Parts: sequence; structure tokens; C-alpha cells
Amino acid sequence: MEIADVPAQLPEGAVLLDVREQDEWDAGHAPGALHVPMSEIGARLEEVPNDVQLYVVCRAGGRSARVTQYLNQTGWEAVNVEGGMQHWEAAGRPLEGGTDGAEPQVI
Repeated sequence: MEIADVPAQLPEGAVLLDVREQDEWDAGHAPGALHVPMSEIGARLEEVPNDVQLYVVCRAGGRSARVTQYLNQTGWEAVNVEGGMQHWEAAGRPLEGGTDGAEPQVI
């Protein structure tokens, strides 16, 4: 799914799942997103709601594609956000976070 197809305001019953690593999350992330790094998804699967539509995002779309496939194979309803947070930022979508007082950014 392209970033333009992801609602700017997620509807009730939808979650943006960010699977980037902690340093990427800290630098800048979408407001309200759920953070579970790809490297921890198996161990933290119970934190991922399975009764909502999941939009899975990483920096560019590769990691989130793999997590989306895994989640869908194990009973979740997930879609990959193509272009990831790079496209999110380029589309002017809001970011929060930022490290050491810097403006939030996608790294």
C-alpha cells in the first residue's frame, strides 16, 4: 500500500506498527504508532493487537514487507506501507521524537 492510501488520521480499529530499530524510532516516528522492532517481533508478538487492521512500516519498506508476510501467515490482518517512513516524511506527514533536542527526522 502506498503512503497516499494510508489515511492521514487512522480510523478506529487501525494501528500503524513501526518495526524499525530503537535509534530510528527515537530520531522520529509517526504520532500514535506502536513500536516493536523487527528484531524483537517474535518475542513481543503478544504486544501486537490481532483484532485491528495493521499498517506495517519501516524506513523504506523492506523490513515491513517481511514482518507483514509473517503476521499474515500467523493470523493477523496486516498491510505493508511501501516506501516506509521515508515516504511518510516526504509526504509531509507528522513526526514526533527527535534526539538531543533535534527536530524529528527519518534516519
